[in-house]
Order: sequence, then structure tokens, then C-alpha cells
Amino acid sequence: MQIQEKTPFATPFEWIGGEPKVQALVDRFYDLMELEPAYAQLRSVHGNTLDNARQRLFWFLCGWLGGPQHYTDRFGHPMLRARHLPQSIGGHSIGIRERDEWLACMDQAMGETGVPDDLRARLRDSFFQTADWMRNRGG
Repeated sequence: MQIQEKTPFATPFEWIGGEPKVQALVDRFYDLMELEPAYAQLRSVHGNTLDNARQRLFWFLCGWLGGPQHYTDRFGHPMLRARHLPQSIGGHSIGIRERDEWLACMDQAMGETGVPDDLRARLRDSFFQTADWMRNRGG
């Protein structure tokens, strides 16, 4: 049995550094998506502008990390999988490649914005579980 080490923070939101750090993470994530050729497929599914996606991911991550529930206060339950289905407004076809690009881009953003290593490892696992669940096609 492995014992999880207790952190001095009540939530990942506090551990990451609150809204300013979540905003920095989201901004770097989308900046990388636009700049790095490795994330071209991921970028291509987001349309002409990333402004709406930036705002919504920031709102979502604040609540998902245990902070203010900006997203649910505005839109209700996130219904992530349903909102990302190709037939939904703003939906996407998400396969292994898109999942893996999203995860790599987020991991790079976490590294470049100074997310603490222990938290980064925990978030990487949680992001993988969520991103894999979001897949709506096999390849």
C-alpha cells in the first residue's frame, strides 16, 4: 500500500498559486498551441481565434482545481464529453493524437509556468484520465 503524502495546501488551486497562476498556465498552453508545430493538429480544431477557449478553460480549471466555480456559475455542469462531441456546437473529433497533443502541450505549459513537480505529476495523471475519457473516436 502506498501512502499519499499530505500537502500543506487544501486544494490544487491553492497549491498552484490561485487565479494568477491558473491564468498563466492557460495562456501559456494556448500560446504553445499557436507557436509549436508539434501541436498543429490540436490547434487546427480550435477555429480562427483562441480567445473563447482561453476564457472557458481558465474558468473551468479554476473550479476543477478546487477554486472558484466560474464555469459552473456561468454555464452549469461542464458536461465535458457532451460539449466536445463533433456534432455539438464547438465540438471536436478527439482521437488518440488530439488527446496526446493536448496532454503534451499542457505538460509543457505546466513546466514552463513553474507548476511544482509534485503537483505537475498529479495533474498529469488527472489530465490523462480526463483527456482519455474525452476521446470520441478510436484513432
